[in-house]
Amino acid sequence: MSLSELIIDIPAEHEKNVFGQFDAYAKKLERAFRVTLIPRDGETKILGESPAVEKVKNILAQLTELSQRGNVITEQNVDYAISLVFENQEESLVEIDREVICHTLQGKPIKPKTLGQKRYVDAIRNRMITFGLGPAGTGKTYLAMAMAITAFKREEVSRIILTRPAIEAGEKLGFLPGDLQSKIDPYLRPLYDALYQIMGAESFLKNSEKGLIEVAPLAYMRGRTLDNAFIILDEAQNTTPAQMKMFLTRIGFGSKVVITGDSTQKDLPAGAVSGLDAAVNVVKNIEDISICTLTSKDVVRHPLVQKIVKAYEDYEKKGTRFENKSSYKSKKNHKRR
Repeated sequence: MSLSELIIDIPAEHEKNVFGQFDAYAKKLERAFRVTLIPRDGETKILGESPAVEKVKNILAQLTELSQRGNVITEQNVDYAISLVFENQEESLVEIDREVICHTLQGKPIKPKTLGQKRYVDAIRNRMITFGLGPAGTGKTYLAMAMAITAFKREEVSRIILTRPAIEAGEKLGFLPGDLQSKIDPYLRPLYDALYQIMGAESFLKNSEKGLIEVAPLAYMRGRTLDNAFIILDEAQNTTPAQMKMFLTRIGFGSKVVITGDSTQKDLPAGAVSGLDAAVNVVKNIEDISICTLTSKDVVRHPLVQKIVKAYEDYEKKGTRFENKSSYKSKKNHKRR
């Protein structure tokens, strides 16, 4: 294959952001595509085999545009740009960045960072009920919270209800110190954290006192009809089928619902069926319900977390194949007897 040379303009003020500290991102691109990058006076020369040079040029153009829009380029951006190039979807990186859901109290924009996250946000916007399935770090809860707060501020809904099962990780509430509220609060802390970051503690407390924002365990939903509300059920993998049915039948007119969960992180007793798994199978063909599955590609935490999630995904796939094979062999042996 012939060697090629291309030159791309990267303004000097964006070079450090695009190439990373100590040229870490540039070195990552050089290793991934076996090219050489030579930056000089606002221009960067790319040397290597023709297809690889073209791909690196596309990635650098996308990262430069992100930088020019005021984004701080992260390792996750670079890794995701590389994965998109291999799928011939490199143009998507800038497309994703165009959509801003809202801003945090500090003015930081909240927006989807991967194609999977964009599909998830679009589903929340367009469907009445959305299931967000995927591993930790994919932004399932945080993006749903951002959408809920935006809908509330625009008066598309009159209140926000955030709920999750109160018993996790094998702990029973009765063994924890304090009254009911202090027992429940640690389980709901991730929801409070997101609310404080996006809305601010003062605004949250004011709306909470008026009953316009409610953070409560799932058991509190029984016997209620939830009209004109944005409802988020978090950690839904820890519900029972009965709890999930109860929750889904509480939904009233003018409401929007997001149900998030990770089927690989169940805290239910061994052998118990998850309400999330059952519900996905029951409602998957119903109109106005969307089921979005996020993967390790959509993890937006530290790159190491992405690698850990991917390793667990591969491990669990192997485990399932092994279990199926073992089950088949035991059935075969049983028949012979």
